Amino acid sequence: MSALPDFLRDTEWKGATQEPLTGDASARRYFRLRTEKATAILMDASRVSGTVAPFIQIAEHLGRLGLSAPNILRRDVNNGFLLLEDFGDETFSRLLDKGFSAEELFTLGTDVLISLHKQPNAVPHGLRSYSPQAMLGDAELYLSVHGISGKGEGEFRNAWNEILPVAHEVPTSLLLRDYHVANLMLLGGREGVRRVGLLDFQDAYQGPVTYDLVSLLEDARRDLPAGLKEKMVARYLDEFPGMDRAQFKTSMAILSALRHTRVLAVFEKLSRDGKPDYKKLHSSRVERLLREALQHPKLAGLKDWFARYA
Repeated sequence: MSALPDFLRDTEWKGATQEPLTGDASARRYFRLRTEKATAILMDASRVSGTVAPFIQIAEHLGRLGLSAPNILRRDVNNGFLLLEDFGDETFSRLLDKGFSAEELFTLGTDVLISLHKQPNAVPHGLRSYSPQAMLGDAELYLSVHGISGKGEGEFRNAWNEILPVAHEVPTSLLLRDYHVANLMLLGGREGVRRVGLLDFQDAYQGPVTYDLVSLLEDARRDLPAGLKEKMVARYLDEFPGMDRAQFKTSMAILSALRHTRVLAVFEKLSRDGKPDYKKLHSSRVERLLREALQHPKLAGLKDWFARYA
C-alpha cells in the first residue's frame, strides 16, 4: 500500500490504527481505521483499481434510491483506495450464526429487492447489461476450469443458449449480483429497508429481477430453514401481482443453475490456487442446489449435459 500515506495525509485518519478485516474471495482488502473519536473502513482495491469507479457509481445511486450504501468519505480512484462509512460488524451472516431470526433477516433482504425493483429509475443510465451472452461467458468458466473442449464445449454452449434468453422474460432492474447475507448488514437507528446496509456491489449490471433473489435465497455458503425460500418468493410475488408466475419461476431456475455452475468453477479454481476452504466447506451444497435447479423441465438439455460430462 505504497500510496496509502498520501491518501491519508492531511486527514484525521493519518495516525489511525489499522485493523485488518476478513474480506471476500477477491483481490480487495479491507481495514478498519480507528481514532479516539471515530472509525472508518479503508477499502484497498489497488490490485483491482478498475472496480473503484463502479463502486462509487452504484453506492451513490443506491443512496439516491433511498437505500443504505456506505457514504464515501474520501477517494483515490487512480490508486484504488476508498475511505468508507463504517457500518459495524453485524452482517446478516454473523447474526444468523448468533441465532438471530432467519425469517426476519431474509424478509428484510427480500424487502430491499422489492423496494428496488419497484423504482422506475432503479437502473443507472448507461449501466451494462447482463445479457444472455454475458451470462454464457460467466458459465464458461466451468469449461476452462475442468478442461472441457471439443464436442462437450459445443454442447454446453448450445444448452445454455437455448435457455438463457428465457431467463430474461421477466422485468429488468438493477442487479447487485453478490446479494447474499455476507454482504448485508443490520444497521441501528434506521427505518424500513434503510436498516439494511449494502456492500460489495461494484460488479452491478442491469438484468432479470430474479437474479438477486436467487443469490439471496440459494446461498452457496448457508442452508436456509425449510420453507423459507418459498415463503420469500411468495412475499416478493405478492408485491408484483402482474408478474407471470410461471415465467418468474422458470427464470429463477435458469439463473439458479447459472450461478451454481459458475460458483462451483470459482470454488474449484480457488482450491487449485491454494484456497481450498470454499470447495471443502460449500461445494457439496452448491452441487445439491444445482441438481435441484436442473429438475425444471426447461433445463432438460442442460441436465443431460451435466449427466454426461460433469
